[in-house]
Amino acid sequence: MHPLINYFLTLSPLSKSSAEALEAICHPTSIARNQPLQAIGQTCKTLYFLKKGMARIYYEKDGLDVTEGFYGEFNLIARAESLFAGKPSQKGIQVLEDSELWAIDTTKLASLYEEHRDIERLFARLFERAYVETIQRIENLQFHTAEERYHLLEKEQPEVLKRAPLKYIASYLGITQVSLSRIRAKKS
Repeated sequence: MHPLINYFLTLSPLSKSSAEALEAICHPTSIARNQPLQAIGQTCKTLYFLKKGMARIYYEKDGLDVTEGFYGEFNLIARAESLFAGKPSQKGIQVLEDSELWAIDTTKLASLYEEHRDIERLFARLFERAYVETIQRIENLQFHTAEERYHLLEKEQPEVLKRAPLKYIASYLGITQVSLSRIRAKKS
């Protein structure tokens, strides 16, 4: 069975016909390191899941490149605000490593919802999970110090600290690279 379908089955049951219908709209794609998967200003019409690699969602503010989130293997990557509103996103998606992904056209996905309610439930769960992660991210910025945020990242996404450039980690934590170096030095 398709690896992405196997992953989906760990989240929510799917009938055989639903799994086959979903597999039929999952298209493999590859993209080179540091390339945009979705540029700032594009309207999100595709959901991505990484088979191999790492990506980030970012935006630009006051001339600075700010990382909003990191995404590893099997994470849903999409700009939900653009997808649901049908408007261009103020955020972009960039792969940080040579990456292999599965792309799902959202128009084709939505057309499966009526006939395959289990697919609709699966994606409702995926979007709920993404929403909760966004709220947790906001709360981390509101209620935790930079050092606490670093330790949360270390605990929840340790691969990011090994695979992502320090400038992106620092911007994700809302600190400078110098401050990040100080926090990392305290650990040693």
